Amino acid sequence: MPYVCGVTHYSRLFKIVIDVPSADHDRELAFWSGATGRQLPRIDKHPEYHGALLPGGESALLVQRLEAGTARVHVDIHTDNLAAELARLEALGAERIEQVHSWWIMRDPAGLLFCVIPQPSGSLNDDNAHRWD
Repeated sequence: MPYVCGVTHYSRLFKIVIDVPSADHDRELAFWSGATGRQLPRIDKHPEYHGALLPGGESALLVQRLEAGTARVHVDIHTDNLAAELARLEALGAERIEQVHSWWIMRDPAGLLFCVIPQPSGSLNDDNAHRWD
């Protein structure tokens, strides 16, 4: 389905996020560190996350400590124009759930959660993302 909005921007599916309750977090973090062979250090700005780029740098893995809820996996879409990307995804059937920090939690048409994360201007381009015209 072509996207028509008039706002050229970039986006890419970038992160796999494993959401786990606090009680399981340390065990899950150790598991995914071992499974990927990567150290997954705590993210200073958001201490509920541990993560790293995966080999090749095309994607990243995060393990998120949940305050509430059940274990699940979600993906993050990164974009250089948050408003345009939210509108594009809503036109495809997604709905906004909640803004957290600078990003949005959304629900796809099947009811699965995902996040849309803003990236600094110029960080996404034809080499690392999809261009939407």
